[in-house]
Amino acid sequence: DYVVVKMIPDNRLPPRHLHSVLTAKTFAVIKWESPYDSPDQDMLYAVAVKDLVRKTDKIYKVKTRNSTVEYTIKKLEPGGKYHVIVQLGNMSKESSMKINTVPLSAPDALKIITENDHILLFWKSLALKESNFNESRGYEIHMFDSLMNITAYLGNTTENFFKVSNLKIGHNYSFTVQARCLYSGQMCGEPATLLYDELGTGEDSSASRSGRSTDVAAVVVPILFLLLVTLGIGFVVLYMRHRRLQNSFTAFANSHYSSRLGSAIFSSGDDLGDEDDEAPMITGFSDDVPMVIA
Repeated sequence: DYVVVKMIPDNRLPPRHLHSVLTAKTFAVIKWESPYDSPDQDMLYAVAVKDLVRKTDKIYKVKTRNSTVEYTIKKLEPGGKYHVIVQLGNMSKESSMKINTVPLSAPDALKIITENDHILLFWKSLALKESNFNESRGYEIHMFDSLMNITAYLGNTTENFFKVSNLKIGHNYSFTVQARCLYSGQMCGEPATLLYDELGTGEDSSASRSGRSTDVAAVVVPILFLLLVTLGIGFVVLYMRHRRLQNSFTAFANSHYSSRLGSAIFSSGDDLGDEDDEAPMITGFSDDVPMVIA
């Protein structure tokens, strides 16, 4: 024997397992389950979206008989904070969750060019890769001094460059550039960070060294050129001296050559600058010359 029991649905129960499936810059996909399994009729849900930054509310209605419901919340803002509430249309118990949308990306190709008394920060326009970014929103720049442990807000600009002056020698700085924050700094873009060493020893690899490279090249290239010219002149002088010494020695040897003896005869007396004249040089004897003894 058996008996079939059908439970009476309780429409005062809250939706179950509310969670986020996907969160992007301008939309979010949420998912939940009905208060009870296998609804036998269409169920009307109220989805309330509270903007925690702008302090505004929006309510959407979803009507379905499915046990599992998936809904996409559109027209959100990048970097926004939202509180989502889902409940049946009869204002039963609610399920809630918080959503933070993805902020705008960081500007690309942040670089530094060093001038005489200031530096220039350069970056690519964020509008090139972010369709939700308008150049009129602009960028804001921050600076962190690691020596003083101080973070300073330098200002904002709608251009793709920013001038920074009054940097202290021996201090290391970190610069950040991001899409300008909205609504009291609560909706900001991702920051692009760049390290800068005033002494030029700790600059980040992503920083542009074109300014310093140009200055270094302007000094190094002429020095290298002068060194090459000096070495060339030195080789020429050494070669000429070698040739002159070789020619002088050849002339000296020829002037002391004896064709009769077949060899050169050198004197160790006057020719070498010796002032000792007491012992005359004996240059040699020949077999065909008779020796006379007195």
